[in-house]
Amino acid sequence: MARSQFNSVADYLQIPDGHRDRLLYPKRAITISVPINMDNGEMAVFQGYRVQHHLTLGPTKGGTRFAPNVDIGEVSALAIWMSWKCALAGLPYGGAKGGITVDVNSLSRRELEALSRRYMQEMIPFVGPHIDVMAPDMGTNEQVMAWFMDTYSMYQGRTVNEIVTGKPVSSGGTEGRREATGLGVAHLIFRSMERLQLKPSDSTAVIQGFGNVGSFAAIELARQGVKIIGASDHTSCYFDKRGLDVNAMVEYAARNGSLKGFSNELAFDPAQLLVQPCDILVPAAIERVIDADVAAKLQCRILAEAANGPTTPDADAVLDQRRKEIFVIPDILCNSGGVIVSYFEWVQDLQQLFWGKSEVLTRLRGLLDDAFSRVMERVEKDDISHRTAAMAIGVDKVAKAKATRGLFP
Repeated sequence: MARSQFNSVADYLQIPDGHRDRLLYPKRAITISVPINMDNGEMAVFQGYRVQHHLTLGPTKGGTRFAPNVDIGEVSALAIWMSWKCALAGLPYGGAKGGITVDVNSLSRRELEALSRRYMQEMIPFVGPHIDVMAPDMGTNEQVMAWFMDTYSMYQGRTVNEIVTGKPVSSGGTEGRREATGLGVAHLIFRSMERLQLKPSDSTAVIQGFGNVGSFAAIELARQGVKIIGASDHTSCYFDKRGLDVNAMVEYAARNGSLKGFSNELAFDPAQLLVQPCDILVPAAIERVIDADVAAKLQCRILAEAANGPTTPDADAVLDQRRKEIFVIPDILCNSGGVIVSYFEWVQDLQQLFWGKSEVLTRLRGLLDDAFSRVMERVEKDDISHRTAAMAIGVDKVAKAKATRGLFP
């Protein structure tokens, strides 16, 4: 998917064939073994990865996911997307991504801590506040980032807050980081609704994926009058045309770890959730949930891609034909709130001067508004899809930076 999208944008930008590989291929792809002692006394070895796409604009930046399906190909693609996302948002970063192939639900807290610390220990020769800055992703959280930071700091002999972002506020994290991605998704949806002249109070939304991003987006949409009629997570799916009680669902998921068992009466077929009639569809779960067949059946007015890569290239071709019907907020724009506020956290850590939550969120909205406006200007100027416009801005910025810096030696 990442290669297909890049080649399409490279054709549009008329990037010479000889320059494309340098833009696409990662600068570094690191594979490590991560051995730990398990609670039963045995030793287990897990496979870990980190891909740093480019360091042309500054250090690389990206999440670290602990999941059973993590592999070097997935990590590479996510690092590439992160490069275009950072460039589109105007951040001084290249993209990175990392992870460990593991089911975190099978680990005790002690085993998770041991795995997290050993992973960071193995990565110390390759990362740093001005080389590669890690962040949380699927299967990791603030606590894992605190363990990462502490491990790196112990080896440096001093506290190095700025080695990771997404930390607890008590350990150098920033106010507003936890909700940043979801609030950013909601903010861009409201910007899109303004362009389409849709009123929140008259609009409905479906949220696929009720984790950190999806739940905060749902809360903010509902707070401003949008009726949430469908929601799901990896365990269950619920639908009610009269509207779901978002706050009750959030409280239930926080208490029980998932939405499973929230309601028997409202249970719904998750395979049909994406194609229900609604004004706003928010895929906030995993990659490739919208293929060509699903894209042809979508009945939404706004498709807000809160997840990374939820739409396949085949589906993009369908959506391009439906451009006047469906307003797409592409993933590298839609979910960029998280990396923007991660950038704010890094800046605050470097200068040891911290901002309040209102200042963080005001700055976030400013950068999102700027990126959204530039994408819309390019769409209208060249009559291209929203995804092509967003990626073109990111790819073009990196290409020009590489050209001006030249090739050393």
